This record gives sequence, structure tokens and C-alpha cells, in this order.
Amino acid sequence: MTKKTMLAATLTHYRQNDLKLTQTSIPTIGQHDVLVKVRAASINPIDAKTMAGKMRFILSYKLPLIMGSDFAGEIVAVGSRVNKFKVGDAVYGRPRKSRIGTFADYFAINADEIALKPKNLSYTEAAAIPLVGLTSYQVLHDVMAIQPGQKVLIQAGAGGIGTFAIQLAKQLGAFVTTTTSAAHQQLVRDLGADQVIDYHQINFADVLNHYDAVFDTLGGQNLVQAFDIIKPGGHVVSISGMPTAKFAKMAGLPYWKQLVLSLASRQLMRRARQTKSHYEFLLMKPSGVELAKLTEMIEQKRLQPIIDRVFPFEAISEALAYSQQGHATGKIIVQMPI
Repeated sequence: MTKKTMLAATLTHYRQNDLKLTQTSIPTIGQHDVLVKVRAASINPIDAKTMAGKMRFILSYKLPLIMGSDFAGEIVAVGSRVNKFKVGDAVYGRPRKSRIGTFADYFAINADEIALKPKNLSYTEAAAIPLVGLTSYQVLHDVMAIQPGQKVLIQAGAGGIGTFAIQLAKQLGAFVTTTTSAAHQQLVRDLGADQVIDYHQINFADVLNHYDAVFDTLGGQNLVQAFDIIKPGGHVVSISGMPTAKFAKMAGLPYWKQLVLSLASRQLMRRARQTKSHYEFLLMKPSGVELAKLTEMIEQKRLQPIIDRVFPFEAISEALAYSQQGHATGKIIVQMPI
């Protein structure tokens, strides 16, 4: 490769409203890494949270920081210990939290954190999958262990996570209820939702009961009320609520942070004890193995990405601003110049 520099979207300080497009060095790769020419990346809620400094307690980054948490692209170099992939492979993935940076022309990632791109998806379509796909899989399959016939509530069914989680939950055999606005009811039904609640008109906690699982993507009062509908032994898993001491310990956070989160999550843990249910906060982990399982399901046309809008890389700040409005249907994609 003759190029030495690349264009990247960089965070220089917290509470920054937009990202700066800057020229920076193309990353070097380790023995277990691959270097990818990024073709497309997706916008995720964690981007805005990171930019605002809201993730600093559990995710510590040194600034300046190239943003971006998932991608689809083509391998242009492989490390000496990599044998599962080769130059020219079309891949996609979600890097570990300590190595984000997919909003760039090139990106270095551990080979264990990628999978071959589904053959029936374009790079743009594939970029919509890794973060929401792995999050949904780890919540519904790994933590909840959803079984055929079980009832699961998935909050915000028309969002990036929701549109994928509904499909996956149906593949696992669940009876799926979701919340959305009236405008998106047909979409979520088409994706497989069995019961749809217009959250503008009805509080889900007033009409649902005895659910096996609740996938909370909203936090706040929606998370608190999840315990009103959960049955004994059921699971409430949140990706937007309060992290727990268990999460802090598994994430390797220092003891004082474990104590702080233990105190901060005590109301939720109390509700879990009262309802004889389980509460967990999940921050997904990269996994090429699990992503490959999703690839197989996508190629079998059992799962599909839902994309709201595609922005050119030069308009990434516009894409982030649109994301922060909170009204996207499915995913928002940033397309890199070829």
C-alpha cells in the first residue's frame, strides 16, 4: 500500500457537537490483525453518548479519538498470524471497545472480531448489522436463552436494535410484543411482531403480564416498569439502563466503581428480587463466531437489515445529528468514498 494517510472522523474533546474530518496515519496492524478498507459504517447511539462524555465512567478513552463502532469493508493487509482471512476478502465486524475507529478510510481490527460479509448484502447493507446484530444475539440467545413459545417484549421496535431483535426473536420461536408509534406498526408486523403497542396511546405495563423476558432499549421509567410485567424466573436485560456491580466486575472496573454501580442500581436489583426475576445490563462483546452465525441466517434470508438513510462520509456530522433526533427507522449508514 502506497498511501500513508487517511481521512478520519475524530473526537477532540468531550461534549463536542460534531466530528472533525482530519488526515491521520493509516493504522499499523499486529500479528493477529487485518487492515480493512472501510466501505461503509453505521451510526449507533453509543456514538452520541461517547461524544457527550456519558460513557466515561465505564469506557475510558484517550483523546483525540477516531469514532465508529462497526463497519463493512475489504481486507487490504493481514497480520502474520492470521490464517482465516486473506487480502481481498469482504468482511464486516464490531471491534472491541478499546479499539473503536471505523469512521475512517482504513481500520485495523483483530481477526477474531470479524466475519465474511453476507454474500447477498452490499457493503452498505452489511454495515447495518454488526453492532445491532451481536447485541440482539447476545441478549436474546446468550443471556435470555429464549425458547420457542416464550413471550418477549422488545422496546422501540422500529429502531436500529428493535428492527433486528424482532426478527431474531421470531427465529428463536418467541411470541414477540413490541412498542412503536402508529406510523411504524405495519413495519414491525412485517418483521414478525405478534403484538404491537402504540406507546403514544397505551402504557405497556397496563396491558401486558407474565412475560418471560423484556429487552429494554430505552432505560428510565420504561425499564422500571418492565418488572411489572415480568414473571418469576424471567429476564430483564437493558442496554440503556443502569449498569450493575456484576457488569462492573466482569468489565474489570476498579472496586470503587463496582461499589458506585452497586448503589446506583440498587432500585433495579430490589425490583428483580421482589419479582423473583433477573436483571442484567449488557454491553455487547465483539465475536466473529457469533457474527458468522448471523451471516448464515442472513444468507438464508431469515434476517435482513433495515436502513433508514445513507449519508456520504463528508456529511457524517449531519448523520450524527439526524441520529440524535431519535426518530430513525432502522439504521443510519455512512458510506465511504471508493
